[in-house]
Amino acid sequence: MKVGKLGSLLAIAALSAASFAYASGPAPVQKSLEEKVRHEINMLPYYGVFDDISFRVDGDKVTLLGKVWQPVLKLNAESAIKNIEGVKQVDDQIEVLPLSNFDDQIRMQTLRAIYAYPALNRYVLNTHPTIHIIVKNGNVTLTGVVANKMDKEMAYMRASGIHGVFSVTNDLRVEN
Repeated sequence: MKVGKLGSLLAIAALSAASFAYASGPAPVQKSLEEKVRHEINMLPYYGVFDDISFRVDGDKVTLLGKVWQPVLKLNAESAIKNIEGVKQVDDQIEVLPLSNFDDQIRMQTLRAIYAYPALNRYVLNTHPTIHIIVKNGNVTLTGVVANKMDKEMAYMRASGIHGVFSVTNDLRVEN
């Protein structure tokens, strides 16, 4: 009889603890500072295929890195990151690419060569295309992520075939 009462008390205690946990809901998940920074960068209105922004978080300091096509994006990125709760300092090392009609032509030709190619056009379907095209003084750098080594090589070959391109650096990463 004592074992039965003890078992009943344990069951009641377990049920009340479970109902308390259910009523209060799951513990709120605190977004990490890195997640918040990544989110803010992805929400920038002018961030696109011709830009590449990365960052590093050291405690409450965020270092912004990369290259952008339009000067306003550098300002917007720094401003957005400064407004994140928990960020005390922003070191903006983003480079604004030189404004050049020659580079703009190469950007558009490379965009068409890569994203209009049937084997690579699936990469443009995301909110932010995963292959970024950085053009500086006629030199092209491909950054971002592709599904396999074949796509990485195909993007490189397509960019290398653009008239007027001096060099192509393939910094594309293959996703795991």
